[in-house]
Amino acid sequence: MKLKKFIALFLMLVMVALPVSAFAQGGTYTVVPGDTMWKIAVRYQIGVSELIKANPQLANPSMIRVGQKITIPSIDNVKSLEQQVIDLVNKQRAAHGLALVKANWELCRVARYKSQDMINKGYFGHQSPTYGSPFTMMQSFGIRFSAAGENIAYGQRSPQEVMTAWMNSAGHRANILSPAYTQMGCGVAKTSSGTYYWTQEFIKPM
Repeated sequence: MKLKKFIALFLMLVMVALPVSAFAQGGTYTVVPGDTMWKIAVRYQIGVSELIKANPQLANPSMIRVGQKITIPSIDNVKSLEQQVIDLVNKQRAAHGLALVKANWELCRVARYKSQDMINKGYFGHQSPTYGSPFTMMQSFGIRFSAAGENIAYGQRSPQEVMTAWMNSAGHRANILSPAYTQMGCGVAKTSSGTYYWTQEFIKPM
């Protein structure tokens, strides 16, 4: 399998407050006939594990009943930031005459886990002590691809700021403007002190 090279970005900036817009995403969902936890997770573009964690009242998540109330965890602000990054990537690709990449919510979830893992484990790099390489991590989340790449950064205060940093770095710019990639995900996590960690995942599906 031919995999694209990836390069890390190490850029630490002072953090300030960031205004964000909200998505109508969290709340309560009432189970209807034919529902499964997977179907509900896909509907709200979150992981099954996150859905189960938000609903400890479910004795057996694999046997939900019609009429049950399911709590949908809210990550509205996070998804807003991530979508802004994806939009900025496509703005750059359009400006360079490239096909736009399709946002893949499952890749966003992988990227979000990677950003949070860097915070939890206190590292900054592509090789995760939890998940291994970006390629191994994507595969462990069920992502299939023939080419893939990853960009990471931390400390930038907004989607525009992190995109500017990535576009000013040859390796990151190459991933963003690669004609090989057709799908991407973006994931952001924030430390307790307010510092953002950013991850982009790019793939060409198999």
